[in-house]
Amino acid sequence: MASERPISLYDSDDEDIVYDGDDVRKRNVAYYYHPDVGHFHYGQLHPMKPQRLVVCNDLVASYEMPRYMTVVQSPKLEASDIAAFHSQDYVNFLQTVTPKLATTMQDDVLRKFNIGEDCPLFAGLWDYCTLYSGGSVEGARRLNHKMNDIVINWPGGLHHAKKSEASGFCYVNDIVLGILELLKYHKRVLYIDIDIHHGDGVQEAFNNSDRVMTVSFHRFGQYFPGSGSIMDKGVGPGKYFAINLPLMAAIRDEPYYKLFESVISSVEENFNPEAIVLQCGSDSLCEDRLGQFALS
Repeated sequence: MASERPISLYDSDDEDIVYDGDDVRKRNVAYYYHPDVGHFHYGQLHPMKPQRLVVCNDLVASYEMPRYMTVVQSPKLEASDIAAFHSQDYVNFLQTVTPKLATTMQDDVLRKFNIGEDCPLFAGLWDYCTLYSGGSVEGARRLNHKMNDIVINWPGGLHHAKKSEASGFCYVNDIVLGILELLKYHKRVLYIDIDIHHGDGVQEAFNNSDRVMTVSFHRFGQYFPGSGSIMDKGVGPGKYFAINLPLMAAIRDEPYYKLFESVISSVEENFNPEAIVLQCGSDSLCEDRLGQFALS
């Protein structure tokens, strides 16, 4: 039996999409990936493994999903793009620091930007940040100009990064950058976070805004980052525009789904978003090394 033609992620002769029926329209989906994004290394014992992005992309290709999507190579952001949210001194630090240079720095400089065990310095850190953020920002621009209905950027979603410091394995908050782009063309943006950790960096960025509603389903209690109480609802003009759903460990599919459907349907009805950003942290899945949920 002759072997099938291997599926290339960047095929230029992908088959046309066939509609499933008169009432069903295939979504126009853009998928961002860069072959270098999985080649960075946080450290041997660090749980964050960008190499998994390569495996994820291989699965995408193996299931022939590129036939039904527009595949786009993620661009690298410029420092000015990242400074749209992050402070200039933090951007300068990320752009210039290297593991070797860090050995000559005062400890208080590294502490200022929260560099340490969770957020180490490694070779190519700036390139990594500009690559994983590029798909989120350019993807938002594609949505703004109606080039696509849906944009996927699996390398992104680093929701803990703060304006002037790293946090929780995250250095640049590509989600905030993407939402800022969406706000240029959309009055209201809904942010949904299903990572097992509270999306603290994104909520903090828009905590006093009534144009962004943040909804986070996460593990609460003695669990990083320790924020996201059900009573945390935003401040000032953004009061009641932050919704936090702290959940117990080992929650399973059925109760999670019922809660999600109930909350999100109500949010969509009352907030009426013009764009939706979904952070799909896989650590909510059963048997994740750090997670404590039991989702399939």
